[in-house]
Amino acid sequence: MVQREQPDDQDAAWRAIVENYGESVLEPDPSLDALPESTPVVKQVRPEPRDEVPDELLPDPDDAFVPPTPPPLPRPPIDRLLAWLGVFGAPAVLLFFVITGLGMPQLVGWALVGWFLVGFGYLVMQMPSEPRDPWDNGAQL
Repeated sequence: MVQREQPDDQDAAWRAIVENYGESVLEPDPSLDALPESTPVVKQVRPEPRDEVPDELLPDPDDAFVPPTPPPLPRPPIDRLLAWLGVFGAPAVLLFFVITGLGMPQLVGWALVGWFLVGFGYLVMQMPSEPRDPWDNGAQL
């Protein structure tokens, strides 16, 4: 079993550390005297670079994997496209007019707000009501 120091010994040890904090050691390190006066310098010779690459390191053209070209991006139906434009486009137009300080007719502003609300509502209504199959991770073989 490990013996613990008594609290008095610990207090004395900490007190000694705090009292000597910041003082440098005045005695030289005896291990520095044991080093030889000079050490021989060894010159390293680098091998010359090769001009040729071995055949086993060259890539084999038959082993190269070329992925198939991805299919084109699908186009959403026009109603869903208009809803997404309302959700992202209407606030962008309103933000543009607010930042630039240009005047906008009040009817156009309310139309943009309505477009946003209708588009958001349409997208929420089109969401599936049941959750996805939990075992489908989307991997294709």
